Amino acid sequence: MKVILGIILIFVLKPLVFGNKVRHSKNWHLVWVDTFSNDGNPDTSKWSFISPKGGGCYRYMTNSNKDTYIKDGKLILRAAVNTDPKDTVKYTTGGVHSRGKFSFHQGKIEVRAKLGAGKGSWPAIWLLPEQDQPLYGEIDIMEHLNHDSLFYQTIHTHYSLRLGFKDNPPNFTTATFKIGQFNVFGLEWYNDRLDLTINGKRTFTYPKIETDKIGQWTFDKPFYIILNQALGGWAGIIAPKELPLQMEVDWVKVYQNMEELTKN
Repeated sequence: MKVILGIILIFVLKPLVFGNKVRHSKNWHLVWVDTFSNDGNPDTSKWSFISPKGGGCYRYMTNSNKDTYIKDGKLILRAAVNTDPKDTVKYTTGGVHSRGKFSFHQGKIEVRAKLGAGKGSWPAIWLLPEQDQPLYGEIDIMEHLNHDSLFYQTIHTHYSLRLGFKDNPPNFTTATFKIGQFNVFGLEWYNDRLDLTINGKRTFTYPKIETDKIGQWTFDKPFYIILNQALGGWAGIIAPKELPLQMEVDWVKVYQNMEELTKN
């Protein structure tokens, strides 16, 4: 009887393993992954290049593999001084998105990445709605500025961004990370809250609350993934002498929690 019980306990308590990371929850199931194993262009079945379309983080994006490519098992998102004499744009930057190719609603996403640093640097890992919607929603899993020793995690909604309610509930936090090393930036998305994480530890929760104001919770639809290395914008003045710089992405993994999905 003791032998049988021991065998049962081994199978019950044995953690699930995805890649090199141990997960003690039996409910998380890996549903989408990119480990960037083949050098060259990003997998076109999963990613599209970000095209320049105005200001902000898109201002210097290049719709090519000039600054967005895979090398040695890493997705390289580069920012550099533009050396093309035929192009008047001062800088070039790289980024990819999964719109039209992969989106998800609820679950867990983790991105293992190493951040560069420089005056004017603005790398980001974030999510936007797959379909345009009247009430805004944006999940910023990671934004880093310049040479900062911390990064930002922010939830933008119609309620916080357009109505200005940023304290009830708080819509952002800052957290420290391992500078110059790979870190795992993450989000756990439930039907009543968003949990932001760094290296498996929760840093911040944005809950769904009862309110008579519209647009406080705009996360009931699928969102797609954006990875980009921007310059300027929120990060301010760019220092050309500190370029090139880059964000390296080791992998992106998305999980679904089957128990949570059955509650909806």
